[in-house]
Amino acid sequence: MGVSSKKKRIWINVLIHFVLILLLLICLLPIALVVINAFKTNAEIVRNPLSIPKVLHLENFIQAWTTGKFAHGFINSIKLSGCTILIILVCSTLAGYVLSGYRIKGSGIILTYFMMAMTVPIQLFLFPLYYAFAKLNLIGNIPATSLILSAMFMPLSVFLMRTFFLNVPKELEDAARIDGANTGQVIWHVMRPVVSPGLITVGILIGLQSWNEYLVSSTFLQGEKNFTATLGFLSMNGSYGSNMSILMASSVILIAPIVVFFLCAQRYFVDGMVSGAVKG
Repeated sequence: MGVSSKKKRIWINVLIHFVLILLLLICLLPIALVVINAFKTNAEIVRNPLSIPKVLHLENFIQAWTTGKFAHGFINSIKLSGCTILIILVCSTLAGYVLSGYRIKGSGIILTYFMMAMTVPIQLFLFPLYYAFAKLNLIGNIPATSLILSAMFMPLSVFLMRTFFLNVPKELEDAARIDGANTGQVIWHVMRPVVSPGLITVGILIGLQSWNEYLVSSTFLQGEKNFTATLGFLSMNGSYGSNMSILMASSVILIAPIVVFFLCAQRYFVDGMVSGAVKG
């Protein structure tokens, strides 16, 4: 009986690992093909996109970097993502702290509002927002556009930060209050170090989403000088739609910083998600 159950567990583990490896290949194969074809000429890609390049054509990356204006695009992307992350972290931290302990009347209604806001598509507000931004002469303004992105991502961020604040022992805040700490001191000196994994998690999530965002940035960041890296890449489709080697090299340039950033921050991201998954 024990031998059969042990064999059953072994076969289950083998099946699980097989499925995981299969899913890994499905996810990595398209990225691997993009990287491989980025070093080939357009003729080689058309002839056989699955072949390994015999000669590495590094000029593809030089031409892609120049034509896509990635130097300026990355700066704009950093500005947009940085402003969005800063606004989100400040507002979601304060809101999560208040809503975690039901410190104000109507907390349940506010939570319901945030929950409903997560289901409303941004497309419903694009026309009135564009009209208002045009009247205020804010079209092409990166910090102003980050406000729209912050509003889009705020409900999820508030729920995540509220979860992290729920995991903080109430006695920790009570002890700080007894020692004479005010609300600002409690949040900054007591709560912030404890919920720092949540801040990192929210920052990573919002940073990746705002970096890859297209609809809002393409609507409100008009003009090449305001293009983010994503918009710069997509603007190449018209001029270089038939030159697959340049597009593949541009794709590698675009996704490489995201992959490197996530690989460096994944430990903090996983730790934050695990530590915030206790209460909800």
